[in-house]
Amino acid sequence: MSLAPADPAPARRPFAIDPLVVAFLALVALVFGMPWLKPVFAALFPGQERPLFEQDSFWSLTLAHIGLVAISSAAATLVGVAGGIFVTRRSGREFRPLLETVVAMGQTFPPVAVLAVAVPLLGFGPAPALIALALYGLLPITEATVAGIESVPASVREAARGIGMTKRGILFGVELPLAAPVVLSGVRTSVIINIGTAAIASTVGAKTLGLPIIVGLSGFNTAYVLQGALVVALLAIVTDLAFDRLGRHLGSWKG
Repeated sequence: MSLAPADPAPARRPFAIDPLVVAFLALVALVFGMPWLKPVFAALFPGQERPLFEQDSFWSLTLAHIGLVAISSAAATLVGVAGGIFVTRRSGREFRPLLETVVAMGQTFPPVAVLAVAVPLLGFGPAPALIALALYGLLPITEATVAGIESVPASVREAARGIGMTKRGILFGVELPLAAPVVLSGVRTSVIINIGTAAIASTVGAKTLGLPIIVGLSGFNTAYVLQGALVVALLAIVTDLAFDRLGRHLGSWKG
């Protein structure tokens, strides 16, 4: 994935072969139809006495996984966009190196290490996972916000000032709307990364699609690992396609 704006919208496809619709239906079918796939996994893994993960439903795990990613991504978006705006203002430019260092550390610091530090302070559950995921998702959003705002031509800002717009009006009426496709590409990258990373949250007691993966790894049950990984992968594909669709919509609006 790139931080560049999405390409212009392609020709409209028939509904039946729309990749987003097909991927979404495949995800729904897999989440709700997993119990009916038990004979398939039993055939694929004949050595497993329990070839299907049944400790929790994949529907509830998927909802919990989406909730964890949504909350952490919303926090990362709020902080990342606000930080990006601040360092592109005259009063905040001197803090740009500091912000870049902090957000870079947030992504280079392994989420597992953040969980290890946060659990003694916050206990087991979703709280330490939310902190780790929010920190991990800050870098692409902040970088995209700065790049998007800086890509707005100076002549456009001058024209806005020429018609009497205030600094706030230029930011919210000109800069952010024009930067929106680039900012969205950063949010897209952050969310997709966090969908995969959220699986490790089950190591600290959070309910996610990582639960069958971790139980499978600890119990040498490859069928469980495959079931969790398939749903996580399809969820990431559906989300990526949805962001792609939204990016094309913003790109066509901007054009």
